[in-house]
Amino acid sequence: MFSHGWPLSADAWDVQMLFLAQNGYRVIAHDRRSHGRSEQTWDGNTMDQYADDLADLIETLNLREMVMVGHSTGGGEVARYIARHGTARVAKAVLVSAVPPLMLETAANPKGTPLAVFDDIRKQVFDNRAQFFKDFTLPFYGYNRQGANVSEGVRESFWLQGMLAGMSGVYDCIKQFSETDFTEDLKKMTIPTLVVHGDDDQIVPIQAAALRTVEIAPLATLKIYKSAPHGLPTVCQDQLNADLLSFIRG
Repeated sequence: MFSHGWPLSADAWDVQMLFLAQNGYRVIAHDRRSHGRSEQTWDGNTMDQYADDLADLIETLNLREMVMVGHSTGGGEVARYIARHGTARVAKAVLVSAVPPLMLETAANPKGTPLAVFDDIRKQVFDNRAQFFKDFTLPFYGYNRQGANVSEGVRESFWLQGMLAGMSGVYDCIKQFSETDFTEDLKKMTIPTLVVHGDDDQIVPIQAAALRTVEIAPLATLKIYKSAPHGLPTVCQDQLNADLLSFIRG
């Protein structure tokens, strides 16, 4: 079960889903409320509602023995789902470049990102989200690093997925991924949890994210991808695919 990052859709997981399906697994991904092909709602664009929406899908399909995989905001969604709905249906979890435990800089989280950064993202999304999404692909995929192999196709895919999302939902989600504290949620992740993060993540820096997550989640294991960016499911797709398969089979 795959949960995507902001402002993307289930399409962001295409390669991982195809790979795991080719290896015999049933794979499911959803477009989060207001994202992708889902209804563009004015209300309910909150982390609690995201988790409850996911629970509705899981219960409708009667899924069991799931391996839940969340990227970025989707990692927060996975943690909040487990905190609110338990682990009865969950066998394992994978958090990839994920936002927990807390992105925002606070007195208790000095390595977090200042609120001014998220306020600037809100302003740019409000003023011209089309241009912002295009520019955002550069740090997202590490394409602003010297020697990076830049794919214009990947950049255009990101832009298209972002522009399919509803404006209100995209705007509201910024607060959800940046200001939600998942510390207590992580404590309830009492299933084997693989935490994957790049040490050159410019969007969700590893110091305030993965390095803290593995200290909180009871059964977490950390795997650091050297020089990898935030969008590592795309940039490091073969490495992540192999690690997912190994973790699922292990």
